[in-house]
Formats: sequence, structure tokens, C-alpha cells
Amino acid sequence: MFLSYKTDIGVKRSENQDRVKAGFLNDHTSLAVVCDGMGGALSGGVASEVAVNTIYSRIADNFREDADPNSIRNLMLTAVHAANTIVYEKSLEDIDKNGMGTTCVAALVCGRKCYVVSVGDSRAYLLTGEGIEQVTNDHTYVRMLYEQGSITEEEMKTHHMKNVITRAVGVEPDVDVDYFEFEPQCSFTLLLCSDGMSGYCDEKIIYDFVFGKNLDKAVSDLIDHSNSQGGKDNITVAVIAN
Repeated sequence: MFLSYKTDIGVKRSENQDRVKAGFLNDHTSLAVVCDGMGGALSGGVASEVAVNTIYSRIADNFREDADPNSIRNLMLTAVHAANTIVYEKSLEDIDKNGMGTTCVAALVCGRKCYVVSVGDSRAYLLTGEGIEQVTNDHTYVRMLYEQGSITEEEMKTHHMKNVITRAVGVEPDVDVDYFEFEPQCSFTLLLCSDGMSGYCDEKIIYDFVFGKNLDKAVSDLIDHSNSQGGKDNITVAVIAN
């Protein structure tokens, strides 16, 4: 199993509010968490820092090799809900932090079994020899409009509210968390990213840069490409390959 990750401020922002944490829990288990904070007065960075550390530590500290899928599901969902509570309570302590929040996407890979949780528009992609597919759903206003049939997929890319998310960790007392579980039967790579990358790298670019390639180079190439295309946001990527 292989793992690589990196975050970059981009070329337009004065602060990096993205956070990433990843590592090996044992020889055949990896965990990665990506959070993209939001909020003024540096509070977005506070939200993502609290969330990434809480989610990672809750999962890593309580993971057991003999855990069944339902136990892992509960562990991952509980970790995100715990992060939501802590971020929300911190937002009430300081008026400058009111309304702060963060997206999150986390993946636990045990051998071939993949467990993913997500809130917001940070994404997970699965890459195999057959191609690439987005695992997570974007919790965004334009995605909601598209699903309602109000706008087309092409209009989503240029809509003036394309960056408005409909779910975030820490904004409300509770949060609805998406959960995904799957077991590819072939070699695969699982990629997590913030929208600072997915906004500039379409699925073909991601696949060509990543699948079957050196992961450290792949991560750097994706960040370099995002910056070369404008780099208007912070950029974060984490990849796990079996």
C-alpha cells in the first residue's frame, strides 16, 4: 500500500485554510482526511484544523483490525459528528468565529475495503484500470439546482453560486454525513481533494496524472496544474494506492 499527500496555498490566497492528515494504521490499513475551511478572521483555518485532527485521531485511536464493516461505519460517522460538535462549540466562543465551518472527506482503506465519509464539496475519486469515478456527492447549491433540473451540467461550471455549499462541519449543532463502502476487485487508487484541485482538474487529467504513476509526483503534478490554471483557491490532494 502506498500513500502521498500535500497541501498548497495556491497563487491568489493569503492564507491556506485547507488541512490534510494521513498515515498508516498498520501494514495494510491507511487513513486520510482532507478538510477545506471557511470563515473570516482566520477562523476557516481553525475549523479545518480542529476537524482534521479530531476526525483523524478518533478513527486512528479507536480502529481495530478485527472490526466488522458496521463498526467501522459507526466509527467514521461518530468521528465526523464529534468534529462537528467541537467546531460548532468553538464558533460560539468568539464572535469572530461565528459561522465558521469546514468541508471534510475521509477515507479508511483496509486492504481492498474502502470506507469513505464526506460533508461539503471536497471529493473522493476511485481510479482503476477501467477508469475513474467520483465516489462522493457535492453538497452544493448548483448541484441541488442540477438535480432539480433547473440548470444543466455545463451551466453548473459557470454559475455565479457554484462555490456555495449546502452542508459543512461545524456550522449547525448537527450535520448530515454521507457514507460510502466498497471493495474494488482489482488494483486501485483512492484520491481525496479539496475543490481547489477539482475545480481545475477534470477526471481525465486526474486519471492521466495519477493512475499507475509515482504518487508523490502525481500529487505535485496535480497541484502544479491547478496553479497553472489560476490557483485561485487552496489546493489539497491525498492519494492511497494498493
